[in-house]
Amino acid sequence: MGFNSTDSMGKAMEEKAERMISKAQESSKLECDEYQDKAPGEELTRKDINKMAWRSLALQASFNYERMQAGGWLYGLIPALRKIHKNETDMSRSMQLHMEFFNSHPFLVSFIMGVVLAMERSKERLSVIRAIKVAMMGPLGGIGDALFWLTLLPICAALGVSLAMEGSLAGPVLFLLLFNVVHFGLRFGLAHYGYNAGSKAISALKEHTQKFSHAATIVGLTVVGGLIASFVQLNLTAVVEVGKASINLQEDLFDPIMPKLLPLLFTLFVFSFIRKGFSPLKIIGGIVVFGLCGSYFGLL
Repeated sequence: MGFNSTDSMGKAMEEKAERMISKAQESSKLECDEYQDKAPGEELTRKDINKMAWRSLALQASFNYERMQAGGWLYGLIPALRKIHKNETDMSRSMQLHMEFFNSHPFLVSFIMGVVLAMERSKERLSVIRAIKVAMMGPLGGIGDALFWLTLLPICAALGVSLAMEGSLAGPVLFLLLFNVVHFGLRFGLAHYGYNAGSKAISALKEHTQKFSHAATIVGLTVVGGLIASFVQLNLTAVVEVGKASINLQEDLFDPIMPKLLPLLFTLFVFSFIRKGFSPLKIIGGIVVFGLCGSYFGLL
């Protein structure tokens, strides 16, 4: 990703948000845009918000290709919605609203839940709640991917693997501990922040989404580059005879050009197959065959 790609990233996020709004409207069965009881709902306690955050762990338990995470989303909200809506008709409308199409990053979804519950308690119009909910799907999905899969996961895995390769059982423990401390800290912290900030948090989210996601992606790619140099091993053992001289392809040709050049090229080669849609099992099988053939013919 180039440093001048902020506009294209923003355009992509806007297009994604429009698609999600369209999907939400397609799955909507609401005929009324307002609640019958317009009085503010009962205040939610820290215990209520924590319960919502715990239940958000089941966000993808009923994942399907029609409404994605909608079932798990509603499951996380139900206890708080029951406390807010004493009117059965209002509760029914709220549940129908939240069974519409929903898809976002599972680790950051508690922030959206907190904001939505603040709006539910204020008895905002259902179309407004839907618009705010859908508007946050795409940005938080992009931030979550950059923050967790491209940054946090490689860093924690690198620390854990470095210990595990030395025979230490602390490797996997350290990996799980570091990753989940950040994961659960954000899940619960953002749930409370979203509820306390309410819809006011939306403007700040939109303002900083692109910059934050871009920076996290750069950091993540830097970490991935370090992991390639540290953990991807590919050395040529082949020796070419030129007259009376013997040239080791690895030591005399590739290393002087650029150390760790072959691991980089091999990683990019594998990545090209990922982009073409090859399954991980096929790629892993191909790597095994490549290693065995290279060893058999004395090239690796």
